[in-house]
Amino acid sequence: MANHSSSLKRIRQNHTRRLRNKYIYRSTKTAIKKLLTDKNEKQYSIVISMIDKLSKKNIIHVNKAARLKKKLSKKLFLNP
Repeated sequence: MANHSSSLKRIRQNHTRRLRNKYIYRSTKTAIKKLLTDKNEKQYSIVISMIDKLSKKNIIHVNKAARLKKKLSKKLFLNP
């Protein structure tokens, strides 16, 4: 266990941030699954902005965000 107060604070901060990041990531994955079942144009723009926010906050890598957006656009717009 950590002995310094600064390291204890760092542990608390990391825990809080990890929970927040996990919540945001899981809610985005749920929105993606819902989008693939509903195929709604308005929902598509919301999901794309959620993915962009994830990559901006470094929760996911920029290339993963690009892959997700490309996969979604292919599945929604190429297959009627």
